[in-house]
Amino acid sequence: MTDNKLVHIVDDEDAIRRSASFMLKTSGYSVQTWASGAAFLKEVRHAPEGCVLLDVRMPEMDGLEVQQALLDRGVTMPVIVLTGHADVSIAVRAMKAGAVDFLEKPFEKVVLIAAIEAAFDRIAAADGAAARAAEANVVLGVLTPREREVLDGLAQGLPNKTIAYDLGISPRTVEVHRANLMAKLDVRSLSDALRLAFAAGMGA
Repeated sequence: MTDNKLVHIVDDEDAIRRSASFMLKTSGYSVQTWASGAAFLKEVRHAPEGCVLLDVRMPEMDGLEVQQALLDRGVTMPVIVLTGHADVSIAVRAMKAGAVDFLEKPFEKVVLIAAIEAAFDRIAAADGAAARAAEANVVLGVLTPREREVLDGLAQGLPNKTIAYDLGISPRTVEVHRANLMAKLDVRSLSDALRLAFAAGMGA
């Protein structure tokens, strides 16, 4: 399904914008085109979420500068970098900065669609993780601060004695907190409690 999947095409070449836009629209995607990285960055705060096809060679700001600016602003839309030049070092830099893929022009439709679908898979995974984290934090809201500290210690793989030492309490008290938090979370096993802790980002 490609309904409502939006692709932002950022490329200074009108011909590329037109051809890629046509190719994607006929494949069922929504498309917005931008003639420069600066134009895209100016509006990105209000732009609907989607994936970004980002040309590397552009005047004013090149694609890697735009990609970095997006990261600096906390924009998490996945980026696919396009270039007309076989430049491996740019590909490596783009991928290190989090690009989903790197495509050389002229690209085949099947390759472009595969890269875009990988980008949308990344959005779905991030949304799923955020939703799971939000749900887990709501569930963990029933715990006292001390019970959360004990759970965090367990999530770090620490034994009861170490948790007790770190928190300045006895190992027996850690066991009591552990039993209490499992009862409050309505979980039967430590692994179930840890799944919630990890989803909420604990144990890092």
